[in-house]
Amino acid sequence: MTRWRSLAVRLCGGLAAVALAGMMMLTVTDVVLRSFFNLPVRGTLEIIELLLAATFFLALPAAFLRGEHIVVDLIDPIVGRRVTMLKRAGELVAVVIIAVMAWQGWKAARDTLVFGDVTSDLELPRIWYWIPVLAGLIGSGIAAAAMAIRPDAERPERRR
Repeated sequence: MTRWRSLAVRLCGGLAAVALAGMMMLTVTDVVLRSFFNLPVRGTLEIIELLLAATFFLALPAAFLRGEHIVVDLIDPIVGRRVTMLKRAGELVAVVIIAVMAWQGWKAARDTLVFGDVTSDLELPRIWYWIPVLAGLIGSGIAAAAMAIRPDAERPERRR
């Protein structure tokens, strides 16, 4: 893996891991405080939603850069050496789909910002929910494009 890809994978994975750890710690804290002291953490659901979005969307570029998507090899044995061409085509299709998702997300995030939407319990600005989503989508689009144009020599062998 090239140096920039390795760095990007570590950064995305690290941010997603921090968000996941935050979700776990908040959940445990809320359960313990609720069970033993009848004192739940206010806004747990809202914070968990935010951290869940961050976990998924910030880890997505790393999945593209490492080539570790879930794959069902139905056609690979049939097409033989053309598998690389199909994977490249799949990555290009992913770029287009992610670009559309990012564009639609941008429009929704802009509306959220214009209307000043906030969450019901903690009154967190809803734009905070869109920041990791858009960052992850844009990063995923760049990662998918980079993977689509990388030389064949850098392509990992198929794992079994």
